Parts: sequence; structure tokens; C-alpha cells
Amino acid sequence: MKIFKRVTTTKLACDFIDTIREDHGELMFHQSGGCCDGSAPMCFAKGEFKLGNNDVCLGSVHGCSFYMDADQFEYWKHTHLTLDVTEGRGSSFSLDVSYGKRFLVRSRLFSEAEQASLEPAKKVEV
Repeated sequence: MKIFKRVTTTKLACDFIDTIREDHGELMFHQSGGCCDGSAPMCFAKGEFKLGNNDVCLGSVHGCSFYMDADQFEYWKHTHLTLDVTEGRGSSFSLDVSYGKRFLVRSRLFSEAEQASLEPAKKVEV
């Protein structure tokens, strides 16, 4: 049985992750809940964003763990996320801000077949 990933990435996003990784080392993502930048994927050097007991790991994208707040995940749990990149500068604490590009997520609902065999989201334990 095929396991469907909750989050994937485009080739452009992989290339951009490689660029940022060259400058900052290992990376991680946290899907912002809408405070300062709306709902934007935030890129941090691994360990520089403090995860809490209310975060879940949706999986890995291009070698980087991808997290989201559990309350927000309740709204998005039926949605596949694709990490992508676009021109323009975000206004955030995310590492992409200084490169003239920004990460974004594209979403779609999972099909019934995908929902039946999703990769499990894992609650963070600190």
C-alpha cells in the first residue's frame, strides 16, 4: 500500500532550499498560523525555532522537517501541501526574506484514497 505524504515540494523550492542551506546549514520549516505574515511557511536554521508540545511534524521536504501548530493542523489535516517558491520578498523572520524570493504553500484536498493511507503526523514532545 502506498503511503501518501502530507507535504511535498517543487523542484524550484528544492533548489532554493539548497541555496539557503549552503548559507545556513541544516534547515527546518514551520507553517505560520497567520500572525504577522498570514499563513506562510517559515524557514529557519534547524533548531532556531522553538517547537512546543502543541506542534506536529507533517513530514520532511528535501531533507527538512516541516512542522505546524496542532490547532492549525486540525483545519489543514485533510489538505495536501506543496512547498513552492515565488519572486518577491516576504516580511518575516524566515530565512528566505533576504534572497528576493519567498516560500509559499499550495494546497488541495486529499482524495479518499490518499486519506486512507496518509503518512501520520507526529506530535512534538519537548
